[in-house]
Amino acid sequence: MTTGLEALRDLILDDAALSQALDAIADPEAFAARAAEAARAAGLPVEADEVRAAVRTASIPPAERAIAPPGWLPAEVSDLDGRTVVGWRWFGPRRLTAPFYADDLMEAGYRPLNRLARLQTPLPGPAERSARPPDGLVFHMSRCGSTLAAQMLAAAPANVVISEAPPIDAVLRLAIEDDAKVAALRAMVAALGQARAGETRLFVKLDCWHVRDLPLFRRAFPDTPWVFVYREPVEVLVSHLRRRGVQMIPELVPSARLGLATPATPDADYCAQVLAALCEAAARHYPAGGGRLVNHADLPEALFTAILPGFGVALSDDETTAMRAAGARDAKAPGQDYVPDGEAKRREAADDLRAISERRVGDAYRRLEALRADQP
Repeated sequence: MTTGLEALRDLILDDAALSQALDAIADPEAFAARAAEAARAAGLPVEADEVRAAVRTASIPPAERAIAPPGWLPAEVSDLDGRTVVGWRWFGPRRLTAPFYADDLMEAGYRPLNRLARLQTPLPGPAERSARPPDGLVFHMSRCGSTLAAQMLAAAPANVVISEAPPIDAVLRLAIEDDAKVAALRAMVAALGQARAGETRLFVKLDCWHVRDLPLFRRAFPDTPWVFVYREPVEVLVSHLRRRGVQMIPELVPSARLGLATPATPDADYCAQVLAALCEAAARHYPAGGGRLVNHADLPEALFTAILPGFGVALSDDETTAMRAAGARDAKAPGQDYVPDGEAKRREAADDLRAISERRVGDAYRRLEALRADQP
């Protein structure tokens, strides 16, 4: 039997204007009052204190639908009684501007609307919506300027930029055949890439380990151009030894997913092996076509001279100005100016780290550099 709060949840899901109006209210008290008012107008027996308690505890079970309404974006992929389901959050026309999609999801998850009105669908659901393929895919080595490129792209209002979305990674981790995975990948990107505020372009920046899945992405989006951004390996190693990325922690990104043996200790040598696996994958798949190689040293200007031309994108003057302004800021801390740190990282690297970098990553890095030098 549907409760009053569940009926209110369904009312919100079916009414985009109401969803947008409620999402504009961040204060829980004001939200509860407005939601109860909407419920009463629809003849639902719901009081503000009930809404307030439901928001505080996120206790209303998610609605199960075949497909999410427009304005809802995928938040997570999970197993429910042997079924793969997608959980969603309301974004409406709100643009994705955080350095990573997970940051946007976190902010959305705290909003009262998303704590009251939750939604889940079967995995194939997003495939029902119409969508075109991305205008460009960004693969990368990690800690190499790919976030800077993504933040510059996101500075143009015409662009939807999906940056390292956990739901995409969840699809790639599914134990299903490649044909099914390709279909699921297209569906997930279609759902994430909705034009919710009149956007006309879509760019997807992947997690660094997804370069090993590049052939799968090419099957899913055969006409979409891609880039691989990389950097002098010792500089990347220094960054990870300061603060390790998840790909350097086998419990978070299994070593087998990187084609590596699980280490007894994920030390600096293991970190270098991870970087080598990523660079080797990019070099191995590059000859199949469709991509460009970009060295961090050429950023941010390479966005205009290599990346966007490779994606077939021509910018307006206003877009160029906005992107250049974004390129002057720190990509992961947009409130701060960007300060080049390559020289400082090279100075920080001890001789033993330099030796590890050369032994593990040197050949792959030089191969990328040779391939890049031969690019048209």
